[in-house]
Amino acid sequence: MRALTLTGFTAGALVGGLSAAAAYGSVAKSSQLFGPTVFRGSGRERTIALTFDDGPSEGTLQLLDYLHREQVYCTFFQCGMNVRRLPQVAGAVAGFGHQLGNHSYSHPTLPFKSRAFIDREFTEAQKIISFETGLTPMVMRPPYGFRWPGMRAVQEKLSLLNVLWTVIGNDWRWPAAKITEHVLRNVTPGGIICLHDGRATEANPDVSQTLKAVRQIVPVLKDQGYQFLVLSDLLHE
Repeated sequence: MRALTLTGFTAGALVGGLSAAAAYGSVAKSSQLFGPTVFRGSGRERTIALTFDDGPSEGTLQLLDYLHREQVYCTFFQCGMNVRRLPQVAGAVAGFGHQLGNHSYSHPTLPFKSRAFIDREFTEAQKIISFETGLTPMVMRPPYGFRWPGMRAVQEKLSLLNVLWTVIGNDWRWPAAKITEHVLRNVTPGGIICLHDGRATEANPDVSQTLKAVRQIVPVLKDQGYQFLVLSDLLHE
């Protein structure tokens, strides 16, 4: 959520406080410095992955109903704290055939956190998601896309691939029309779209603009010949 812009904390501020190498490793989507990371598929086929961060939330069920009607399968990066709060919603995501990813336990900013803190965040989320849904995530996404030393170790420990995005919808702050225009303008074959069915660990967040944008984005991409895949299938191509 919020990609490279945080409340009172921006990517520019991060870069200013770190060495150039550490800053690049933390924010650059192509960087492998802090662990294996991908942000798109091969692009050889007209396929795309639609992903959602920060859930589950009370609004996730509406999203699931729409995706089910459209026969679109996505990847949901879930926060352990939200899964613990709404286990039945998290289970419904899995039950509808979507892929689950690890988005940390409490959605913290990782820069300047200890290796032990980072390990606890993803290990705890992995346990909760696996216990409540019956599915063990194979992919992860750090909050805000920021990486930090300690992620490589936790990726190896939990057998997780870090997956960022090709285009992010800024759907926590933009109206649906702007979200839709931005995503459709930047989408490409093999791309990974990042939207949000929650707002960090906020209870009962307003995700109405995200839901409205999804209902506009999906039909257009279908008309353009795109096939929606979960991340493991997109990356396997």
